[in-house]
Amino acid sequence: MGLWKKREKRDCSFGCLAGNENSEALPESIPSAPGTLPHFLEEPDDSYIIKSNPIVLRCRAVPAMQIFFKCNGDWVHQNEHVSLESLDEATGLKVREVSINVTRQQVEDFHGPEDYWCQCVAWSHLGTSKSRKASVRIAYLRKNFEQDPQGKEVPIEGMIVLHCRPPEGVPAAEVEWLKNEEPIDSNLDENIDTRADHNLIIRQARLSDSGNYTCMAANIVAKRRSLSATVVVYVNGGWSSWTEWSSCNARCGRGWQKRSRTCTNPAPLNGGAFCEGMSVQKITCTSLCPVDGSWEVWSEWSVCSPECEHLRVRECAAPAPRNGGKHCEGLSQESENCTEGLCIQDVERSGAIALYSGLAAAVLAVAVLALGVTLYRRSQSNSLLLNSSLQPELTVSRTYSGPICLQDPLDKELMTESSLFNPLADIKVKVQSSFMVSLGVTDRAEYHGKAHPGTFPHGNPRPFGTIQARNKAMFIQNLASISSSSELRSSALFGHLGGRLVVPNTGVSLLIPHGAIPEESSWEIYLAITQKESSLEPEGPEVLLGPEVSCGPPELAVSTPCALSIPHCAHADPQHWSIHLKRRTQQGKWEEVMSVEEETTSCYCLLDPYACHILLNSFGTYALIGEPISDCAVRQLKVAVFGCLSCNSLDYNLRVYCVDNTPCAFQEVVSDERLQGGQLLEEPKLLHFKGNTCSLQISVLDVPPFLWRIKPFTACQEVPFSRVWRGSPRPLLGAFSLERFSPATSQLCCTVCVRQLQGHEQLLHVQTSVLEAERENITFFGHEDSAFPAQLGPKAFKIPRSIRQRICATFDTPGAKGKDWQLLAQKNSISRNLSFFAAQSSPSAVILDLWEARHQHDGDLDSLACALEEIGRTHSKLSDVAEPELEEPEFPGSRNGL
Repeated sequence: MGLWKKREKRDCSFGCLAGNENSEALPESIPSAPGTLPHFLEEPDDSYIIKSNPIVLRCRAVPAMQIFFKCNGDWVHQNEHVSLESLDEATGLKVREVSINVTRQQVEDFHGPEDYWCQCVAWSHLGTSKSRKASVRIAYLRKNFEQDPQGKEVPIEGMIVLHCRPPEGVPAAEVEWLKNEEPIDSNLDENIDTRADHNLIIRQARLSDSGNYTCMAANIVAKRRSLSATVVVYVNGGWSSWTEWSSCNARCGRGWQKRSRTCTNPAPLNGGAFCEGMSVQKITCTSLCPVDGSWEVWSEWSVCSPECEHLRVRECAAPAPRNGGKHCEGLSQESENCTEGLCIQDVERSGAIALYSGLAAAVLAVAVLALGVTLYRRSQSNSLLLNSSLQPELTVSRTYSGPICLQDPLDKELMTESSLFNPLADIKVKVQSSFMVSLGVTDRAEYHGKAHPGTFPHGNPRPFGTIQARNKAMFIQNLASISSSSELRSSALFGHLGGRLVVPNTGVSLLIPHGAIPEESSWEIYLAITQKESSLEPEGPEVLLGPEVSCGPPELAVSTPCALSIPHCAHADPQHWSIHLKRRTQQGKWEEVMSVEEETTSCYCLLDPYACHILLNSFGTYALIGEPISDCAVRQLKVAVFGCLSCNSLDYNLRVYCVDNTPCAFQEVVSDERLQGGQLLEEPKLLHFKGNTCSLQISVLDVPPFLWRIKPFTACQEVPFSRVWRGSPRPLLGAFSLERFSPATSQLCCTVCVRQLQGHEQLLHVQTSVLEAERENITFFGHEDSAFPAQLGPKAFKIPRSIRQRICATFDTPGAKGKDWQLLAQKNSISRNLSFFAAQSSPSAVILDLWEARHQHDGDLDSLACALEEIGRTHSKLSDVAEPELEEPEFPGSRNGL
């Protein structure tokens, strides 16, 4: 009976636990330390259910008879508990540990005002103790960010704020920032703060802060990446300091001087704005003209002095020298004996007899002298009569090829220069090319023309030919062969037959097609190049790539486009250059005509490696402008070194030039050096000058140490980038002075190094004689265009008129399979802006005009014939025919095929 009562009481105790948490049922056994409430050694923690994995809640109490979990106000069934019991050795009390599993389904099924929660309740003989409530939540992380960071463009030292709101998640996601996929640690950089509500703050932007930024959100479930935000830190351009004012360009009278600055302080980067304002300033200036002194007329002779002399004087005041002018040469006073050598110091002590005797002796002496002179003149007259065949030398000439140093008045004679070439006789050449044979045309092209002084066989279009002089292969420019004229201009009278106009040695030409000028009318057409500085001032980063060329008269209206060829110095790559054609209006302003890549029917530009060929319907003044798109844009420069011996010294001067790689630019340098007595010492070389804002360095190397020395502080010179890039009107970029240790030293060997920092380099090897007598002037031959500045009628064209008419008649007619003028253009490397040719009355004729302009130096008719054969228009085999006098063959089969 007693055992049953104990079980009944125990059952009642468990039943009360299941129904009422405030039950005071006694435990089955009583601990040894009465009066102690349960104390929790471990309480359940807040937990998150990840995916479908259940979590374990655990609690531990001492002393405790029983421990049960209560979740959301309901007791957890006893079977779901896992209990462990142990004994605390220190206190001897029972320690009980209980754990339960909570599944995802249990949490999802619960619907209440708060999160799913559980707590432990422990019993002892005195009562119960409750643990903290532990919440159980299902962990997740959404995929989409509530706010992605946005890209920004900020100026340097500006503030950057990138906002990021991570996806919703339980527990809340932690945010980390990545720059270019690398984590950002704000503890290592005080300029960066990532603690402000998940935002990224950069207080002062630096160039290194440019990059792609990503917001990374993560919790115990997953990681999420935001969209990348591109941050660009740009630098607006700033002007450098103004350079010093240049010297007045006019040596005498009114001129101008200028100063410049560059947009390099700093240079615009990452799309920053270019500097606003002018990069060049000009002011007028007046240079005082030097006035050389000149003598006034002699004064009257003074009275005879006691020393029997009288004087006369003159002054250097008509005018007096000023502003650095030369002083008068010669004596300012003269003295003569005023008694013809018979000076009497004491007249009072001389008697009258002595006076009369002296006068008589003087008269006798004069008579004898007069008789002797008369006899001498008669003898000379007889001698001339006997030798009348001998002609006196009436002229005296001297030729100077070095620096002219007037050391003695005897050297100040008139200097004349003989012509370099003797005129050749009239020539008449008949040529029948294989091109005519291939087309089956019997007409022959006759070229009649008077040879121009300086005409020699041509065929090599390069500006310099290889020469040999005393086992030394050098390119030497004979300065006497370059015209010293200051006007680069050609003109001629053209009519309906057309022709070609060339400015010699400049690469500038104008082709007037046959029929461009109306019949029974003629016009005087001119072609001119603006020397020195052009009136076109490029804006911003633009640069002038060639000479400013004028053709006219402007009022002439042509019916067929004329081809104007202008040389340029750009390494024409459309990825690095944007090249435009500009024209000067009648008001003097410049306006853009077109881009060379533009599609238009008003004008056409074809850019070859060294020249631009422009098809124009109206004459005027034109220029090519280039705008660099990247730092890899290349301006081709020609580097040359000249030398001359200084006056009255042992010095030898080296002058280094960098000019645009155009014939006219180098001709101007040669003309200036010729006036100074300079000599070209080495073949000019090509330098690829990049638009990377790096300066140019010029230095002299390998100078013989015991024979020569460089004067102090002149071994290396640096030229600013802007002066070279924009094409300075003064192409002299470096001047060096070398001194001989001994006058016996006559040979100079050294190396001139011209290089751009972080760019191209050229070495010019100098090996020359500094003595005038040992110099060798080796003739340099230019283009053949110097021989014929104006060619009129059929002789100006490479393609004979009859062949040209047949080509136009064939290709202007639309053919099968596209064999028409468009394929003719394609075979001649003309692939864009075909709408211009389509708008012409004869597209083939304009294409052939463009071919004439591009091949004016080679005239390779065989290549044109081969292009026609590839199209399939001709089937005759080409044969090399170049005999001067060849009978006209008949090709009936070819004529039928054409």
